[in-house]
Amino acid sequence: MKALVIYFSRADENYFGGALKYIDKGNTEVVAEYIRDICGADLFKVERKVPYSADYMQCIQEAKEEANAGKLPEIKERLKAIDGYSVIFIGAPVYWGTMPRPMFTQLESLDFSGKTVMPFVTHEGSGLASVVSDIRKIARGADVKEGLPIVGSRVGSAKKEVEKWITDNIE
Repeated sequence: MKALVIYFSRADENYFGGALKYIDKGNTEVVAEYIRDICGADLFKVERKVPYSADYMQCIQEAKEEANAGKLPEIKERLKAIDGYSVIFIGAPVYWGTMPRPMFTQLESLDFSGKTVMPFVTHEGSGLASVVSDIRKIARGADVKEGLPIVGSRVGSAKKEVEKWITDNIE
């Protein structure tokens, strides 16, 4: 199995169960690295060309405006193809009920035919939201598995949960 993790993650000021806290590495990136360590997956980080604000409240406002406008922001680098990979992990924090818009910018240009797609999210109470159904719309022709929601403030102790999810869903 050759696997790839396509993910968006944001460090800086983040929300953790009622409080704002500065982090050096985004929660979704921590999970992506767990997947890399568990199954040897390659990593591709989707980054907005103009980063969201480091201030959490400003960031969520920017993300809300993008989502409401249906805007697909420019990204720093675009993954052109996923040929050669049989399993694609797609990870993101939940922003306004789905993935951040830069993920749509990246994913809508890829051909997922014949791939196994494993969605995962980090959140602080929204669970998977509409992420899995949105990925199913984008990843036409793929076998999209059930997603894994991980509470962002608990990613530090989630590696065994990630490993079980992978084992349970990949033959």
